[in-house]
This record gives sequence, C-alpha cells and structure tokens, in this order.
Amino acid sequence: MLKYLNGYDSQILAKVQMLIEQKRLGEHLLSRYHHNDIHKYTTDKVLYDYVQEIKNSRLKSSPPIAKVLYDAKIHDLKSALGTHTFIARVQGGKLKAKNEIRISHLFKKVPEAFLRMIVAHELAHLKEKEHNKAFYKLCTHIEPAYHQLEFDVRLYLIHLEHFGKLYV
Repeated sequence: MLKYLNGYDSQILAKVQMLIEQKRLGEHLLSRYHHNDIHKYTTDKVLYDYVQEIKNSRLKSSPPIAKVLYDAKIHDLKSALGTHTFIARVQGGKLKAKNEIRISHLFKKVPEAFLRMIVAHELAHLKEKEHNKAFYKLCTHIEPAYHQLEFDVRLYLIHLEHFGKLYV
C-alpha cells in the first residue's frame, strides 16, 4: 500500500495512511507545493540548461554531462525516478565516454522543488555511484532540503497511484 515509504517509521506511515483514507493527501501536498510552483523546464533543451546550471554552481569539478532528457520509458517509479548512465564507446580507436541523465516524464509538470531533488540525486551519481553516506551528503550539498523533498516526492508518487495527477 505504501511501497514508496518502505523503511519509514510506523508513526509516519500511520499519518500517511490516515491522509489517504481521508482523501487529504493531495490537500497536504498542495499546502506545501502550490500549482504556481510548477517548473517551466518542460523541454529537453531547457532541462539540460537547468541541470547544467545546478551542476556548475554546486559540483564544479564533476565530469561533464553529454545529455539530459525526459524519458517516457521510465515506468517503474519504485526503482527509479531518473537515471544516470555512463556510456563508453570506442570510436576510431579512441575511447569516448559520456554521462547522461534521464528523468521520468512524469516530472514535466511538478513543483520545481521536486525536479530539483531528482536532479540533485542524479548529479550526485556523477561522483558517488552507490547510495551510501557520502552519496547522501553530496545530495544535501547540492540541495540542502534534499531529505524533506525526497519524502514529499514519495508522497506525491503515492498520490499518483491512489488518486491520479495532482498537478495538471
């Protein structure tokens, strides 16, 4: 029922369950993230520029990003909201390597804070591949409110599953 909140405290789970039963989860999210908070980064080009801006201000010494795009093929939101891939190819006797970030298309029309959290997560993978203490420290360096935003994105995913889109 609350698959996006595995590992959270039972008191938190009970509060979320109550919000679902009372059909107030959307109201709760809208009290924190309004319709006028929806971001304007709806094309791959402006998304790339947005990610580059965050990368350049928070992770100056990280490797370059070749591509950033919204991906309609990311369906299993339990395992990924976005992906970071490192692609290495041999071209003409030289090894060419590049980083790509793909973000689920479901995040084209959400509050900018939700997108910023996903971007912080994927950018952190440029330096830390595993989800360990150093990785989450880097996430909070990129986005200081990372943990709260991650929780709220999980609530949004639960809302999507139970009630449909909140931000249209």
